[in-house]
Amino acid sequence: MKINAASLKDSTWQEKGYFIPTYDREKMIEKTVAEPKWVHFGAGNIFRAFQANLSQRMLEEGYDDTGLTVVEGFDYEIIEKMYRPHDNLSILVTLKADGNVEKSVIESIAESCILDSADEKEFARLKEIFSADSLQLATFTITEKGYSLVNGAGETLPAVQEDFENGPDKPKSYIGKVAALLYARYLAGEKKIAMVSTDNCSHNGDKLYAAVSAFAKAWTEKGKAEAGFAAYIDDETKVSFPWSMIDKITPRPDDSVNEILKKDGVEELEPVVTSMKTWVAPFVNAEESEYLVIEDKFPGGRPALEKVGVIFTEKETVDKVERMKVCTCLNPLHTALAVYGCVLGFTKISDEMKDASLVKLVKEIGYTEGLPVVTDPGVISPKEFIDTVVNVRIPNVFMPDTPQRIACDTSQKLPIRFGETIKAYAASSELDVNDLKFIPMVHAGWLRYLMAVDDAGNAFEPSPDPLLEKAMAFVKDIKLGEKDEAKVKAAVLPLLKDATIFGTDLEQVGLSDRIVSLFMELIAEPGAVRKTVDKYCK
Repeated sequence: MKINAASLKDSTWQEKGYFIPTYDREKMIEKTVAEPKWVHFGAGNIFRAFQANLSQRMLEEGYDDTGLTVVEGFDYEIIEKMYRPHDNLSILVTLKADGNVEKSVIESIAESCILDSADEKEFARLKEIFSADSLQLATFTITEKGYSLVNGAGETLPAVQEDFENGPDKPKSYIGKVAALLYARYLAGEKKIAMVSTDNCSHNGDKLYAAVSAFAKAWTEKGKAEAGFAAYIDDETKVSFPWSMIDKITPRPDDSVNEILKKDGVEELEPVVTSMKTWVAPFVNAEESEYLVIEDKFPGGRPALEKVGVIFTEKETVDKVERMKVCTCLNPLHTALAVYGCVLGFTKISDEMKDASLVKLVKEIGYTEGLPVVTDPGVISPKEFIDTVVNVRIPNVFMPDTPQRIACDTSQKLPIRFGETIKAYAASSELDVNDLKFIPMVHAGWLRYLMAVDDAGNAFEPSPDPLLEKAMAFVKDIKLGEKDEAKVKAAVLPLLKDATIFGTDLEQVGLSDRIVSLFMELIAEPGAVRKTVDKYCK
C-alpha cells in the first residue's frame, strides 16, 4: 500500500478502513488544470487537514467539479520531496475524542506548484493560473510572519526593498511574488479575485492587503507597473481581502499515528526533513473539531463551501467570532494549561485535563470570568464553543499537543488572551475587576514559570519567547522559599505595570497585589504550586 495514484486502485485500502473518494480524480485534475478556481498558498499540515479536506468533501458530495492548486513559497522541498513523489496525495488521520481513528486519503489536490520566480517554468505556470477567467479565490496559511515586510526593528527586509526597486518581473520576497501574480491578473484584464488569509491572526485580511498594497504602490510610483495596478488592488469590487477566523489543531505528525498506518501496511511513511528544517510526513493527524468563518466578500464568486460547514458572514461577525475564541473560549484556557503544565511537569495537554484542579481552573477562566464579557457573534454559541473545548478538544488523548509548545511566545499572547477581559471588567458598570480570581492566577503562574524552576525545584528550559530574557530578569533574584513579600513586589511590579505585555497596567486596575500574593504562595517551597492550585481550584 503505497501513497500514489496507482496503489489506490487496490481495494486493500477500503478493506483496511480508509475512506477513498469515489469521484473521478483524473477528470477532476484535467478540469482543475484547465480551469483553476481555487489556489492555496502554504502546503503545510493545516492546509492538508482542513482546506484540502473541505475541497475533497465538495467534490465527493457533488458540490464542485474542480479541486485545488497548492503553492509552496517558503520551502520548495515540501513539494519536490513530499507532494509530487506521492502524486499530490496524502492521508488525513482524524483523532476523535471517543478513541476512534478516522483515516481518509486526500485526493483533492490537482496540482502542486512552487512559488519561485527564478524558475521560469514554475512561475510561468502560476502566472497562467492567475490569468485564468475561472480563478475565484486564493487562500493562505503562511503564518502571521509571512505577511510582514519588516524585521523586528521595523526595518524593511532586504528582499522586500529589492523587490520594491526592481518591480514584478523576478521578485524574491514571498508577498512580492504574490503581488507579481496579481499584476499578471491585472494585465490579463483586471480580473476579479478574493485573496483570503486563513491564518490564525487578528484581522488577517487587512494584514494581507497591507502587504500586497505596499508592493502595488511602490511599483506604480517607480514606474515598474502600470499606473492602474495600485487602484486595482484597492478596488474591492475587483480584488477583495476578506477577514477570516480559523480554528483547528493539527500537531506535528505523531509516531503513534505512524504505527497505526504501518500496521495497516502503508509503505514509505518516513518523514522528510528539508534543508530548511521543515519536518513533513505523507500523513497529517488532526482533531475532529474545526471552524472556519469568512467574511462573504468574493467579487468573482466562490465555491459553495457553506455546504461543508464554512460559515460566511459580515466582517463584524468574523471579528466577534475571533475575539470570542482568542479572548475567552479557547486561547486563554490553553495558555493557563501551558503555564501551569510546564511548572507541574506535564508533557501533554490532554493529561492536564485528567487533573481536577486544572480542569476547575480553565472552567472558571472560561465560564465564570470570560463569558460575562464575551460578545455573542450569533453564528457560534460561546458557551457551546467552550463546552466543546473543555469536554472534547483539550481532553482528547490522541492529540499529542504539549504545554511546552503552547507556552511559546506567551508574552505576546497575554494582552489579548487576558488583557481584553480585564479591560472589559474595568470598563463595566455592572462588573468588578476585583471579582477576577482565576485570571490573576495565570499571571502569578507565569511569574512562577519565568523562574525556569519546576514545582519540584528542578530547572527546566522555558519555551521560546521574544521577551523571555527581559521578563525573566524581573524574577532572577527570587528563590523558592522567599518570605519577603515587599522585596518580591518591588522586583515584579515594574513587569506587572507593563501594558504592552499584559494589555493593561495591572497595578492601575487593582490586580497587582492579588497577583503578588498568589505568587508568594507559589514560591513558598517545592510543591507549593500543586498546593496552591489545589487550594483555589477545588
